[in-house]
Amino acid sequence: MVSKQLDLHLPAPPTTGDDPLVPARMVNEFVYCPRLAYLMWGQAEWAETGDTVDGRRVHTRVDLPGKPLPEPDVLDDEDARVVSRSLTLSSEKLGVIAKIDIAEAEAKVVTPVDYKRGKRPHVAKGAYEPERVQVCLQALLLEEHGYRVEEGAIWYAESRERVRIVLDEELRTAAREAVSRLRLTVAHGRIPPPLEDSPKCPRCALVSICLPDEIRALGGSDLAPRPIAISVDDALPLIVQSQRARISKEGETLKIADEDQGDTKVRLNEVSDVVLFGNVIITTPALVTLMDREIPVAFHSHGGWFRGIAHGVGHRNVEVRTAQYQRSFDTSYCLGFARHLVEAKILNQRTIVRRNWRGEREDRKAILDRLNAARKSTKRAGTVSVLLGLEGDSAATYFRAFSDLLSPPGAGKSPDNAEGLEPFRFDARNRRPPTDPVNAMLSLAYAMLTRHLTVALAMVGLDPYRGFFHAPRYGKPALALDIMEPFRPIIADSVVLSAVNTGEVSASDFVTAPTGTSLTPAGRRRFVGAFERRLSQETTHPLFGYRLSMRRLLLLQSRLLCRHLLGELPDYPHYLPR
Repeated sequence: MVSKQLDLHLPAPPTTGDDPLVPARMVNEFVYCPRLAYLMWGQAEWAETGDTVDGRRVHTRVDLPGKPLPEPDVLDDEDARVVSRSLTLSSEKLGVIAKIDIAEAEAKVVTPVDYKRGKRPHVAKGAYEPERVQVCLQALLLEEHGYRVEEGAIWYAESRERVRIVLDEELRTAAREAVSRLRLTVAHGRIPPPLEDSPKCPRCALVSICLPDEIRALGGSDLAPRPIAISVDDALPLIVQSQRARISKEGETLKIADEDQGDTKVRLNEVSDVVLFGNVIITTPALVTLMDREIPVAFHSHGGWFRGIAHGVGHRNVEVRTAQYQRSFDTSYCLGFARHLVEAKILNQRTIVRRNWRGEREDRKAILDRLNAARKSTKRAGTVSVLLGLEGDSAATYFRAFSDLLSPPGAGKSPDNAEGLEPFRFDARNRRPPTDPVNAMLSLAYAMLTRHLTVALAMVGLDPYRGFFHAPRYGKPALALDIMEPFRPIIADSVVLSAVNTGEVSASDFVTAPTGTSLTPAGRRRFVGAFERRLSQETTHPLFGYRLSMRRLLLLQSRLLCRHLLGELPDYPHYLPR
């Protein structure tokens, strides 16, 4: 005989002046999906969708201020029907706050009416439990403030139907227990597990943040992840490189005025971020609008160095930053994280060598063997300094082989500004300043990748400047540089190889001076275009099996890092293509 373990509900402690009151809407979300409520209320996560925008539209009418609800003692003497809109009530005893869409007072009785955007569901009790719990909490608040409540109601805007909600003792008990469970869940700081293969997930606004199937898959589930967390890249970066350009706001568009190329308009809802090279002018109204919409503005020098980023108030998820800071001061954790990081980078370097080798087969095997030996040595590294040495040695091996990955069209011919030298000759990695065209492109590609990851990490609530491998230093986005390591070969180096080997850039696209080598404006435009195309290319995720763009991959990996830092994943899963 199998005994069933009973649930013992422990009520949350009474609220104090320092404890935030739980919004009744969050209790609705908690009954619907505990993980969703935790993400929204405990971690301040949010994502806009068509459904949420439509929901706000439905509430536009009822959100208009109306008559206040008469006091209970006055209401006793009135028989006329009174309607109060957007009535906000709270209770320390219940620990709840709610905005009641409509409170109808008639014949000494008040009825809370909640507006919903969809159609009335054909279920036994007239509405689903989360909606009934929300209306019940509104009724309990009205009762605590002295009003008499006999029933509640829900108005479904799409089907234009009103459903009566019976406030029986079972529903009242369920509502109080839901509030208590939500408060305890957030107080303990433990995110509930994701739903498993639930039909609720595809329409959820936070599915790309929650990552239910991905978390389950990494935890050992046999179910293949559905590609529900990966949306289409509807918004793309706006990159402005012309030194005579001026960006201003015009209605719902950004206007780029350029003396050489004329005026261009881009709709704001099609812009994911704005990237400015050199001395591009952006007006204050345009900058304020971008900040209000949390669209970051990144600044590069004329030569491509990543200078910084401007954005709005930023992500409000303090919990993930707290976990990040705590882990960053744990030397044992940092060493373990760095080992996996360097190992992943070396594996991806081997992948690039295997894919692009153009030299002798024996030399290729020797390079791959040396990289594989370095990869194995990372597991035994006892300190970060030893790991840095191994990473430097593997990088030297990789870049010594880099010239055998290059085979530009017309190899052997002399570039316009360097008589007797082969175009795109590469001897070793150098920087600050780069002394040859290949190093100039590598430096620009790394700067652009740093910017993309800085934006992605900030978007998910992490601090790009506090890392685990790279030492923290003023103005250095250490975490972005950490997460970038495995992506350097796969994205940045790959773009350089493609640009050279396909002839997209030529020797005439570079200027060499005593201060170094740099791309001409026309060459930089072509190279930046090649880089952004690479980010738009789709790849099959080796762990989840679905396809997504490299641009979305950077954001997905940032989300997975959050889930790891918050304790949901034992390890951060690196992107390791075959």
